[in-house]
Amino acid sequence: MKNILVIEDDVIMNSGICYNLVLEQYNAVPVYNAAAALEKIQSQSFELVVLDVNLPDGSGFELCPKIKAVQDIPVVFLTACDLEKDVMTGYELGGDDYVTKPFQINIFCKKVAAILKRCEKKGSEAVSICGDLIIDFNRLTAVLHNEPVIFTPTEYRMLKVFTENPGILLTKQVLLEKLYDVDANFVDEHVLTVNINRLRSKIEVGGRKFIKTVYGMGYLWAGDKR
Repeated sequence: MKNILVIEDDVIMNSGICYNLVLEQYNAVPVYNAAAALEKIQSQSFELVVLDVNLPDGSGFELCPKIKAVQDIPVVFLTACDLEKDVMTGYELGGDDYVTKPFQINIFCKKVAAILKRCEKKGSEAVSICGDLIIDFNRLTAVLHNEPVIFTPTEYRMLKVFTENPGILLTKQVLLEKLYDVDANFVDEHVLTVNINRLRSKIEVGGRKFIKTVYGMGYLWAGDKR
């Protein structure tokens, strides 16, 4: 059963939304302010968030990026305001839909179902299976031979680049460009080599050889080779 967090300070509206979502076989979790929403999003996994723009302790627009920083999940904004600039703000912040009050609850539930279905399809494409190594790039989880493996954010980015280019030679320069740090810190060749060696130490066990070195040129993803 999919978990949906409903962040709406109007108790009656929140209850109505949750009631109808439960009828659609979702587990709807109600909260009534931004502080409670942040606590809940940090302690429980959700598939979607319904987010009111006007909350008693802050703006839903300000809360949205904080939610997505913890869980990268779809957000449906609720608001009584249908001004174009507010609608655009919602989408620019990563909102998947923008619903103006009042609304028809049956249409709202259909929108939720469509968003979740679309995200399921997208999520399945974000899972890479290489023999015994299974990586979920959406949830940032990985399993090797049925045991969890912990990767750093840089290692996940490296794995993403490698698994999207199987059997293709990636020069060090190409890898450096793709692994550009979001904090504006460039990764030099020495750090790249250290990171690749560290990554290898985590996945190349039992004779496996996922990453092949092409000396003087770069690396390529060989998959689960022994």
